[in-house]
Amino acid sequence: MLTAKQNMIECIKGGNPDRYVNQYEAIQLLFHPFMFASPLLQEGQENIKNAWGVTNTFPKGTPGSFPVHTPDKIVVKDIEHWQDYVHAPSLDFPQEMWDQCKAGYDAVDSDKAFKAVFVAPGLFEQTHHLCEIVNALTYYIEYEDEMHDLIKYLTEWELKLAEGICSNLHPDMLFHHDDWGGHDSTFMSPNMFNEFLLEPYKEIYGYYKSHGVEYVVHHSDSYAATLVPSMIEMGIDVYQGCMETNHVDELLKKYGDKISFMGCIENADVDTPDWTDDKCEAEVRRVCETYGMKHFIPCIAQGGPGSVYPGVYQSLTNAIDKLNKEKFGIEDPDSARMPLQILF
Repeated sequence: MLTAKQNMIECIKGGNPDRYVNQYEAIQLLFHPFMFASPLLQEGQENIKNAWGVTNTFPKGTPGSFPVHTPDKIVVKDIEHWQDYVHAPSLDFPQEMWDQCKAGYDAVDSDKAFKAVFVAPGLFEQTHHLCEIVNALTYYIEYEDEMHDLIKYLTEWELKLAEGICSNLHPDMLFHHDDWGGHDSTFMSPNMFNEFLLEPYKEIYGYYKSHGVEYVVHHSDSYAATLVPSMIEMGIDVYQGCMETNHVDELLKKYGDKISFMGCIENADVDTPDWTDDKCEAEVRRVCETYGMKHFIPCIAQGGPGSVYPGVYQSLTNAIDKLNKEKFGIEDPDSARMPLQILF
């Protein structure tokens, strides 16, 4: 039996996986010092300002935090003078902080799981976190030069972050967030997206891959089918969070030899107050039978292992294990994978 990591590699390469990859079983999400300097909110926390000056809130019963954009809390008050408002946080951390994080990486059995550094938010999200979403999309049209300059500034900061991560922590996978669309459409046309974001992401992801990172997993739980060619050019290996509105069956036929897809179990379908094991199992069976096991990983669409309603994620995991036992005779998958956790 292949380990979880070996099985995921076979899936991504279109080789010979011996079972369905089970959600995040092969991915250990790991942090870096900036995540302590500007920590993610916990459910129930409200109106917390991060290191960029963005105020966030995380109401109970929601998948994650989001920025508060009342007029008094929008960071960029005037896009033509964004430099007066946007000040990149320091990335100069004492070696002891890097060493503390490195202990988490060292604790991962690299034969069983990827050491995946977690980076969020991405470039597009950061622009609308700083500016507010409607403002940001307007600025992309009306203030092209300013938005190019802002993205360049954010890219330079991300590259410095990448330098620290790669030289101190040595991950073999990058798990990077940046939501690029809604349920049925992208936020920008492919041409506009490429104009602003293609080259910066090629630079960022290229840096990681030239410094020891083997695989890039990009999270965007949204429609992004029209951006898949750009993802491939950026160097993305796995598009995580893909919803079925992307017509994943068609994407697999067209791009499956160049990129893999992770998702199609949508929170709206299973992560609900009336969830049951039977509903989770039915959805797992449908998704697995529809998309197969090469270049596709059945997974809850949200950008990390977990669910809004306690028990849903584990129920999905159990259902995939059950299916793997039935189809492939895998009796004890736990022996081949790391315990699921986020180490930080």
